[in-house]
Amino acid sequence: MFQVILLCVFGACAIAGVLIFALAVGRGSSNTIGNVVIWGTFDGNEFTDILRTLADSNTDLLGVSYVQKDPDTYIQQLTDALASGKGPDLFILRQDYAINQEQRVIPLSFTELPRTDFESRFSDATAPFITPDNILAVPILVDPLVLYWNKDMLNTAGYAKAPQYWDEVQDMAQKITKRTETGTIIKATIPFGLYRNVNNAKEILSMLVMQAGGQIVARDFEGILQAELAPQQRDVAQASLAALRFYTEFADPSKPGYTWNASLPEARKAFIAGDLALYIGLSSEKNLIKAANPNLNFAIAPVPQRRSATKSIDSGYTYAFAIPRTTKNALGALQVAYKLAAPDTATIISQRLNMPSARRDVLAKPFTSDLNDFNKQAILVRSWSDPDPVKTSEIFRAMIEDTVSGSLLLGEAVQRADRQIATLLDAYNQMKNQQQIQ
Repeated sequence: MFQVILLCVFGACAIAGVLIFALAVGRGSSNTIGNVVIWGTFDGNEFTDILRTLADSNTDLLGVSYVQKDPDTYIQQLTDALASGKGPDLFILRQDYAINQEQRVIPLSFTELPRTDFESRFSDATAPFITPDNILAVPILVDPLVLYWNKDMLNTAGYAKAPQYWDEVQDMAQKITKRTETGTIIKATIPFGLYRNVNNAKEILSMLVMQAGGQIVARDFEGILQAELAPQQRDVAQASLAALRFYTEFADPSKPGYTWNASLPEARKAFIAGDLALYIGLSSEKNLIKAANPNLNFAIAPVPQRRSATKSIDSGYTYAFAIPRTTKNALGALQVAYKLAAPDTATIISQRLNMPSARRDVLAKPFTSDLNDFNKQAILVRSWSDPDPVKTSEIFRAMIEDTVSGSLLLGEAVQRADRQIATLLDAYNQMKNQQQIQ
């Protein structure tokens, strides 16, 4: 048993060493990579074409293939496949699933890749891939939230440009929102206030909390994850209350900015139909919106900020290449990960998928397309370590809907959500402690 453990340790170090060397110097070994299967949710035709293009100049990548999965069932399929000892050699991992999938990946040691090197190479949005002990995956792309705005609706109301600050949005809601004589909303300003018919509601509220100076989850001085929606520090706790209050007031009929309710369609559909002035969506949604309504006169702008803020903050998703423990070609998978994350290759992937790179040096490059604006937003993206994205989504939903319905006071809703997140984190921390004991 001792020999087996020792071999596993040295093997893991050797694997990590291959990747770190490649990331550091930008080139890999001369060993043949072999067959490597990648799973992900990006467009299959586009990603496969990218791999073909790269293989034309690097024959080591000829054995690399990509399998597109349905985003709605991806994690479950991945979990089932890895549990049965099957599945991919490399998979694309979103940041909110990083610690959730931690036990299924081969991590990178800080000995091989110092934390400072990782943080200097990749954007702040990649923070959830870092644990106190190691790095869970190799970042590749960031998908920030951006503000889509209907130019015709804003122009008609006398606005020549998109709002820069949230207080402007409150004023717009009073001028742009249109109702029938019976009070039915037929033209809305912004889809805030609810959860079920608001795309990206969890990410939007998380962003508002962080913009107000608060946090959802953070590590203490010992590196242990703690719930921070309702911390002891009153000024920080007020950030969550202020964010939730601002968000939910747009669904409150008694407020002057009332503009959204449960009878309205899904937010993105309303925007595509031309019945919504402002829509906060991911940068990756642009092509979908354009294809759904080619005649829609819309533009893209940065998400609004707090007027009194000293720094700008955005939210969104970050994607990385993770190596499952079940792979039979770990070295090949690691070489593919570093080749795809290298500066030149990462630039190609970013351009072809029209999503910002996770690399700081690529984000600093000038682009002539929308990618230039997306990159500026990607630099501002901040994320938090989510113990269970499915369960925390339900926690956020209840926090929002209980506030709007009046079943809970604002502070009660935040405190309950904080306790529920803390329970999820306790389970994760206990699991980590048990591993260290073993």
